[in-house]
Amino acid sequence: MTKILLLHGPNLNLLGIREPQVYGHMMLGDINDKVKEHAAQYNVEITAKQSNHEGVLIDTLHEAREWAAGVVMNPGAYTHTSVAIRDAISATQLAVVEVHLSNVHAREEFRHHSYLAPVCVGQIAGFGWRSYILGLDALLGHLGLLDE
Repeated sequence: MTKILLLHGPNLNLLGIREPQVYGHMMLGDINDKVKEHAAQYNVEITAKQSNHEGVLIDTLHEAREWAAGVVMNPGAYTHTSVAIRDAISATQLAVVEVHLSNVHAREEFRHHSYLAPVCVGQIAGFGWRSYILGLDALLGHLGLLDE
């Protein structure tokens, strides 16, 4: 069975509460459940983790290189600030798809730049919780696990 890491960054534990007009009303656990349900049809196992701490996210990526075929990651605000997470993605050589609930390119200027995008397979933004489903499908396609 293929194993994928679903990694959530800072403040995503507050989904459904924090700025629902921007991030939606769905709680993080509900998103994890939807992704796991979607993945099951492809015989893919999802391990979901969330942290508000940059170092924990980096450690999780390092550990995932031992067991995961790839990563769907919403790095939250670390997208725009973390060279360390960028380096961790590059160092692990894992296929990572960066996802965002909101369309970061239609928001404040500082959100337009991603330090991570250059070392990721791709980026999906602006589709709410469905960004995770789209990101998983993109990752599985990249890994050759979806029928063409």
